[in-house]
Amino acid sequence: MHIEVSHLGQNLVASNVDHVQSLSLEKYKEDINLLQKELESLKAKNRIAPGSINSINSEKESAQTEEKVVEILEDKSIISHPVDAASEVVDNLVYQVQATQTFDDNTDGSEKVSQELSINSSNDISIYENVENVSKPNGDSQSEESRLLPKSDNLSGEANPEKMGLETIQILADALPKIVPYVLINHREELLPLIMCAIERHPDSTTRDSLTHTLFNLIKRPDEQQRRIIMDACVSLAKNVGEMRTETELLPQCWEQINHMYEERRLLVAQSCGELAEFVRPEIRDSLILSIVQQLIEDSATVVREAAAQNLALLLPRCPNVEKYFKVEELMFQLICDPSGVVVEATLKELVPAVINWGNKLDHILRVLLSHILSSAQLCPPLSGVEGSMESHLRVLGERERWSVDVLLRLLTELLPCVHQKALETCPLSYDPETSGTTFSTSLLELYAGGRVEWPAFEWMHVDCFPDLIQLACLLPQKEDSLRNRTTKFLLAVSEQFGDSYLTHIMLPVFLVAVGDDADLTFFPSRVQSRIKGLRPRTAMAEKLATTCVLPLLLAGVLASPPNHEKLADYLRKLLIGGSMEESTPTKRNEIFNAIRFLCTFEEHHGMVFNILWEMVVSSNINMKISAANLLKVIVPYIDAKVASTHILPALITLGSDQNLNVKYASIDAFGAVAQHFKNDMIVDKIRVQMDAFLEDGSHEATIAVVRAMVVAVPHTTEKLRDYLLSKIFQLSSTPTSASDVLRRREKANAFCEAIRALDATDLPATSVRDFLLPAVQNLLKDTDALDPAHKEALEIIMKERSGGTFETISKVMGAHLGLASSVSSFFGEGGLLGKKESTEPPQEPPKSPNPLPPLPVEDTRFGRIMRGNFTDMLRVKVKSQEETQNP
Repeated sequence: MHIEVSHLGQNLVASNVDHVQSLSLEKYKEDINLLQKELESLKAKNRIAPGSINSINSEKESAQTEEKVVEILEDKSIISHPVDAASEVVDNLVYQVQATQTFDDNTDGSEKVSQELSINSSNDISIYENVENVSKPNGDSQSEESRLLPKSDNLSGEANPEKMGLETIQILADALPKIVPYVLINHREELLPLIMCAIERHPDSTTRDSLTHTLFNLIKRPDEQQRRIIMDACVSLAKNVGEMRTETELLPQCWEQINHMYEERRLLVAQSCGELAEFVRPEIRDSLILSIVQQLIEDSATVVREAAAQNLALLLPRCPNVEKYFKVEELMFQLICDPSGVVVEATLKELVPAVINWGNKLDHILRVLLSHILSSAQLCPPLSGVEGSMESHLRVLGERERWSVDVLLRLLTELLPCVHQKALETCPLSYDPETSGTTFSTSLLELYAGGRVEWPAFEWMHVDCFPDLIQLACLLPQKEDSLRNRTTKFLLAVSEQFGDSYLTHIMLPVFLVAVGDDADLTFFPSRVQSRIKGLRPRTAMAEKLATTCVLPLLLAGVLASPPNHEKLADYLRKLLIGGSMEESTPTKRNEIFNAIRFLCTFEEHHGMVFNILWEMVVSSNINMKISAANLLKVIVPYIDAKVASTHILPALITLGSDQNLNVKYASIDAFGAVAQHFKNDMIVDKIRVQMDAFLEDGSHEATIAVVRAMVVAVPHTTEKLRDYLLSKIFQLSSTPTSASDVLRRREKANAFCEAIRALDATDLPATSVRDFLLPAVQNLLKDTDALDPAHKEALEIIMKERSGGTFETISKVMGAHLGLASSVSSFFGEGGLLGKKESTEPPQEPPKSPNPLPPLPVEDTRFGRIMRGNFTDMLRVKVKSQEETQNP
């Protein structure tokens, strides 16, 4: 029946189009009446036999579906431009509605009707084709009937534009889910206007939800540009549909996507929340949207957490209710301590300012911040479990705790301008910013010292912050230079922000008292002075901690400020040249050296330190010269080759030529540190010349000092210096020693063995092995009484391996060393661990030397190094860097 209706409609319309231009308007109306009667009769038949129509429609739809699939698979060009086709369908439908309305308007005269008919004729469009096209996509008999009836009503002159528009939207809503899967991913964003139009205008909420789901799932893994396009579409849609529909239709889609398997989709949600917040009610912002952001902050993907932090910053200004402040502050600290640097950066730059402006609770943030900094370090295990030792007060920070303290100190530095501004705004004293500027003048500090008013925002820095940072410093071991460096940068920023007067009269006295020195507290109110005095160390252990942990901050963070440059030089002279160094114990001297070492991590202070060191080098005081040599050794790792050549080596050469043996031997160790850190040929040559001068002395102590200083540099130095040391060991081991002094023989043998084992772990040239290494080993093995058993065992293995020994010889030595009845081969039989081979292949003979000369060394193995290390000295062997491992 449906096919007959279609063909009948097409034939009638075709005949109408051919004759309507020549007939009068009355004749055309008669044809329309006949057409209406025919449609009514067909409609009655449809009601009588719905089953047959349904079966015909289902068969036809199935056939059309199969044809569409074939066309899609065969014609790629059609798939690549489905958007244009969809747009043409929509344009035709809209045009047909307008044409029908015009067609039914009989009051405009025959000229207007004929004009509309000519347009219909030129586009080959007919009202009955509309009826047929609308009925084709749907196989449901009820839907088909509902669409057919309004068309016949329109033809009868009762057109409803609103109803026709809804029908167009319905067609669009039905077609889009079928079109989207066949559109190339890179072109799907072109469907967004159609999807948005359907979502905005469709009356059914279920259909709208389905289309909104299609909008969020338009692209499986959208890139940044595609996410931006989808977000813009969502924002535009939210503007048009209003708050209620945004809350009930768009936000639920966001909630469904927060656990999606693809991070790009979760990222889309995170980036949408902040922008959609503008189009929902305030109570929804701090409930549902905040919950979505909170969930995304826990996401495993870094980019999602970063976007969550950024969009939380966008959300806060649109939340007038601050009841959720403490929850938001907790989320902020969670993001600050995030393991990802990009998340931390986004939080510091965007979220933290937003939280401060939104909640206006800077004082609470500062209290929580200091608490987190201290607790992160205090909860770590102690460096030592020995009660009463200094190490028991220090903490072993893990990677996570170290990162947390570092980023929290960064946050403290970022908040410094806010602290300074609040202190200025809350100043209770007569203060004129125009005359005093943004720093605290001496006159203002004098008024503050009067104690007549309270100024908590100003006092927070030196009453709360500085003492907590000092407490933190006393928890950090020497190796935590990165955290000390971060604290130092904060202190330097404070002195720059608060001004020279604050630095001199407030900041410096606090840290001087903390290290046990005297300080002027006249610029502190009496109620504050007692708290500052409480920072002074009271016990010997507290003094040791203060020198080790707080003195570096005083030198590098307070005295190192540009206005205090002269004070820093004076303080260093007091420490190194004044009476304090003479009176101090060796342990305290090492603590002072460590503080100066940390100061030298800042290159701008090298010149000052070397000037003071030179004063110590040329001093007549023996202890001061020894201290200079020891300090030079400590600061070598923090200088470059130029400074080493122009400052370090001249000072060490001067000390090395001193008549006092203790001064000379102290300089030898410093030369070893220079050799360890620099491979410059000129520096190496100077070291060799100076070592020759020490060895020419011929004293036992100088020989031992030179060998042990050079051994430290063996894994890191150049091949030239290694060959030099090896040749010297060969010469020294060939020199006969007094048989009566067994202790000196053993000390020298131990030093030589340690050097040979360190050299054996490197790539030595074959000539060096042949000419120096093996002869030196033979010389040492001659004096078995002076050798430690472990060294003797290692030397024998070196001798066998370097001279082409086999595994059998090594296993015999190993068996003897372990105290077995015989070698490993004798225990398991001649076949070794696996027994004899049953193969007919002849056993391979060990490589033999082609001539009487010592053979080239065989390839060294890790097993051999383990054997030579006697299983206990493996840690002494350091792997040489790859750039130095070149065979001759």
